[in-house]
Amino acid sequence: MKILIYKWNVFNQEDIKSAFEYFGHTVDMYSGPYDKCDIFAEYDIIFSVNYFSEVSDLCQELGKPYVSWTVDSPMITMYHQSVFNQHNYIFLFDQFQYVQFKNMGVKHVYYLPLAVDTERVQKQLAERKNLNGHSFQNEIAFVGGLYHKNSYDAIEPVLPEYLRGYFDAAMEAQMDIYGDNLFDSLLNVDILTKLSSIVDFQQDDRSFSDLKLVFTSTYLGYKLAQKERIRYLNSLARNHQVGLYTSEPDEALQNVTYMGTVDYLNDMPRVFHDSNINLNLTIRNIRTGIPLRVWDVLGAGGFLLTNYQVELDSYFENGKDIVYFDGLDDCLRKADYYLTYEDERKTIAENGLKKVHKEHSYVDRIRVILNCLNNASR
Repeated sequence: MKILIYKWNVFNQEDIKSAFEYFGHTVDMYSGPYDKCDIFAEYDIIFSVNYFSEVSDLCQELGKPYVSWTVDSPMITMYHQSVFNQHNYIFLFDQFQYVQFKNMGVKHVYYLPLAVDTERVQKQLAERKNLNGHSFQNEIAFVGGLYHKNSYDAIEPVLPEYLRGYFDAAMEAQMDIYGDNLFDSLLNVDILTKLSSIVDFQQDDRSFSDLKLVFTSTYLGYKLAQKERIRYLNSLARNHQVGLYTSEPDEALQNVTYMGTVDYLNDMPRVFHDSNINLNLTIRNIRTGIPLRVWDVLGAGGFLLTNYQVELDSYFENGKDIVYFDGLDDCLRKADYYLTYEDERKTIAENGLKKVHKEHSYVDRIRVILNCLNNASR
């Protein structure tokens, strides 16, 4: 088949392209405007990482299968009538959101966790090792954003004092809870009415997202991620060297070593491989799913210390393939322990690499997508 990947600024598109090509398909990338029907018409399948309603509508018009696979959650662009287009094949990495859309009656929606191309990563690491290149060694490393420019900070000065206190208390409570989301029941009618006069919420006529969904995810969710990540990094940095790889540091960081950004395909695997401990802090918007960072750390042979996510138990064994924590104190204790016991740490990292190499490649996942397409066409 001829497959067109609608390309945008997301990390794992090249690995997905390679996996489609593994099965003998011709794959091209396209990053132009949505309305180029003449280009889309030349291909058998249109694919994108995450969901674009405009692409879905265009494929519906052309009668072309549109395949999307998410890396973000919630996928707010899916709260749109186009999600019911008959030519959609939507794969969600967050099982919670999959169940939501399945229960809405979306026909071709599937659960599919993310993956890692261990062969590419390990080959790159071996080549760089032979070149004796720069080391990215850290006691503890975190690669990711701090959300220090978020929508909540933009409106906080105009929020009534009682709402600021209410939201602050809710975020503090949520920080100590994994596997459940307090924000679901946080916004009652009175609060939403007040927020509607503060938040500039606009949507097109076919969208069925609402202020509650947008505010809990892009306002409270991002603000909580900022608070939580800074708190964890500062706490770990009191006793250990902590390297932070992100686009811009936050002024609230204390004793954290700012390392700048790293290229996803080339240098990020070296950070994960060279650092003693790699920290994962999943943004709470991802309800049950395993974020891409987890797969990338394991695929580089790195030791992973992560917050608990419900889906982790389905794929990994805690203390054998990965190590997860259930709060800040637990994270600090386990960081101390695994920095002390190097052999145990390295064994867990090796087990994690073997597990993802054997069971969680992009070829494995694309095989699932192609099988779903074949079965649906019968």
